[in-house]
Amino acid sequence: MVDQSFPGPNLRPLSLQIEAKTIAGFESAGTGRPILLIHGNSSSSHIWQKQLQGPLGAKYRVIAIDLPGHGASSPPPHPETDYSGTGYAAAIAAVARVLDLRSAVVVGWSLGGHAVLNAASLLPMAAGLMIFGTPPVGHGPEAFAGFKNLSPTAFTAAPTEAQIEAWVHTAFAPGYASIPAFVVDDFRRTDGNARACLGAVAQAGGLADEVEIVRNLKIPLAIAQGGDEQIVDLGYLQRLPAPTLWRSKVQVVDGAGHSTQWEKPEAFDALLDAFASGV
Repeated sequence: MVDQSFPGPNLRPLSLQIEAKTIAGFESAGTGRPILLIHGNSSSSHIWQKQLQGPLGAKYRVIAIDLPGHGASSPPPHPETDYSGTGYAAAIAAVARVLDLRSAVVVGWSLGGHAVLNAASLLPMAAGLMIFGTPPVGHGPEAFAGFKNLSPTAFTAAPTEAQIEAWVHTAFAPGYASIPAFVVDDFRRTDGNARACLGAVAQAGGLADEVEIVRNLKIPLAIAQGGDEQIVDLGYLQRLPAPTLWRSKVQVVDGAGHSTQWEKPEAFDALLDAFASGV
């Protein structure tokens, strides 16, 4: 079940008007280095509530936003282009500018990780990037080799309830018994065009070469992975050419699946804390 205290009194709701889009989210009470959190496909800022309302949020200025068409953020005016890696990247960069997130650590989970990599060149103020549940895609026949279970539900405008339930169970470790109800609710209320348009961009070959982005990064990149991840292949991540990889290896969180920040928040927060305090 969702924590009924969320959002608590220690969080500041955000409603940012960026051109024709309204971007919603939350900001914690901490005053340390800014940490900007980006959720995944058909999710929302609610997936970060353990970070926002826990010790991490008390120490750092933690900000979690809803991407366009997700959570409480408005659908964008141009879904065919705004629901894409470049479209999400532009939204992330605009939020960073509006909130003056200098020397920030920008964290992307799943789709959010792809968006953060796309935004890298637009974030000159960032001190470091962190991705997890995200296999950077390349070009050519091996573009999606980092996925071991990429469900078509992630690109379906109006999936059935059975499809949504099946997809949600892949987003946690096998047998995970405490999947919060808000995860399914977030999926249902996400603009279906967000999934359909993203799928169309991918089919048309319109995705950025994220492997090259990683190869050419000039700032530290942390990569984490749940040890019981069902969607992303760990071996693929370990073979990535990543010259700025933090600690020179992928950080594996034992016992966690795709939703590492929710399933193992203490271990995840310890990694993020170490990264944010050290870059």
